Amino acid sequence: MAKFDDVYYDLWENTEFVAITTKGEDGPHVVGNWGDYVRKLGLRDETIVMPAGSYHQTEKNLSQDNRVTLLIASRQVHGSRTPGQGCEITGTGEVVTSGAIVDEVKENFPWARGALVVQVEKVTTQL
Repeated sequence: MAKFDDVYYDLWENTEFVAITTKGEDGPHVVGNWGDYVRKLGLRDETIVMPAGSYHQTEKNLSQDNRVTLLIASRQVHGSRTPGQGCEITGTGEVVTSGAIVDEVKENFPWARGALVVQVEKVTTQL
């Protein structure tokens, strides 16, 4: 079970961008999503849902190795030593293209082909 603290929630409320990293045959693959997209769908305990536009390489990577790392950060959240704070979120993910969660995503983001669903395993605040 991941440990969530106030810093984690503050970062989600203030992050502008979510960096998403998966591992493919050629090494790391990085894509992004907007913070306000995640906020619109809402944080769901240990599950993060994001609209997936293309994400074809991400989907391919996750089908071979479902580990995913997210990075969120904000200058508006006070860090331990510097202005700003970041947080690394690790877990497992999949791109889902049908079902109730996708219907909800498409209701808010008609352009999405599906949802990137991440099950959070660990949250690490960067020092």
